[in-house]
Amino acid sequence: MDAELFDCLQVNLAAHADRLHGAGTHLLLGAGLRFRPAPGPLGLPTVERGVRAQLTEATRRLGLVAGEPHTAASAADLTPADGCYVVADAFHLPWLPYHRQRHMEHSFLLENDGTDGVLIRDSYHNETPWGIARPGRWTLTRQEFAAAVPGPALAVRLRAAQPGAGHGGPPAAAEPETDFADPSAVDAYADAYRQHPDRAAALTRLTLETWLLARARELHAAYLCHTGRLPDGDALQAHLTAWKKLTEQVYLAHRRVERGRPEPQGLTDRLAALLHADPRLFGHGAEPASAASAARKTEPRPPGVPEGLRRAVAATAARVLGTDEATLLAGAAFDSVPSFSSFRVVEIVERLESELGIEFAADDLAPENLHHVDAVCRVVQRSNDGGAPRALALDGEGR
Repeated sequence: MDAELFDCLQVNLAAHADRLHGAGTHLLLGAGLRFRPAPGPLGLPTVERGVRAQLTEATRRLGLVAGEPHTAASAADLTPADGCYVVADAFHLPWLPYHRQRHMEHSFLLENDGTDGVLIRDSYHNETPWGIARPGRWTLTRQEFAAAVPGPALAVRLRAAQPGAGHGGPPAAAEPETDFADPSAVDAYADAYRQHPDRAAALTRLTLETWLLARARELHAAYLCHTGRLPDGDALQAHLTAWKKLTEQVYLAHRRVERGRPEPQGLTDRLAALLHADPRLFGHGAEPASAASAARKTEPRPPGVPEGLRRAVAATAARVLGTDEATLLAGAAFDSVPSFSSFRVVEIVERLESELGIEFAADDLAPENLHHVDAVCRVVQRSNDGGAPRALALDGEGR
């Protein structure tokens, strides 16, 4: 299962459906694609869906029957069992990078381990500022589990729908469905993030929003591919790439504003353009130029870039990405390296600023400027009003 397609509430519903009905069942959760933002925190609209909405969607799509959700006061009130789906505070869950870092709802499956402990199954896959989350199984003692769930948690028992029981048995492929808000709602959504006075808070929230939006579109595309309905041509893939790049750029902006630096312009314009393009792209229409251009824009190798600068940039990027410097100097894109993520881009930018004594201009922090050695060199040369980077032999072989 490609766990990167799901958020932290969906993923364990999808994983359990695969266990019950077979590999590939999880993709049925991508049959529908929607954009219906609702009021959210800080007066900002959100596409984030709560656990009850996720359960409703999963029982509709995945051949699952969910018992009545109940709130347990603590770990002592949770009974491990096959299909015991639990949502608790990630801040206390020791197998996650969010442990002691961030409060947020997170799901897992709670089972007996055959002894006096408990078995945790969690298929979540993500990178975070505090480390990586990867699918796995963890055995905790009862004491460890009590510390992991010290307060309220929501628990639901999941089982397979059975033929003849009014649920239809194992699920079958469904016709793809889309439910998109009208263009005025798209503009209102983007405007809310553009105009919010607390820029740090707005970008923190927009980081989550674009991450959710991009994953939902990747999941829907995976379902279309699985069922042979993926449109021909490169337009949809270009659109998905543009969503990934927007997610990366929003995270970069979030980190910059956190550090008191200027915010790149045009983020919400890109967001609105991609949302406006969704109905046409996922409705098998022609490729909208605005979405495709964001994905395909590339930077030619800038003339006259000193070899010392190219090597300095490549060396820094290679250390961050854990790859070979020569590969990057030969033209390999940073996002072709398996370890690449938006977190690595931020690290490359911040290291280069520190090592070269420069500050990247806010409007240069676009993915098309930060995925190749020569594109980054162009940005470096523009930084600090064209001043030479510190301690770098621009006309030599490097430092």
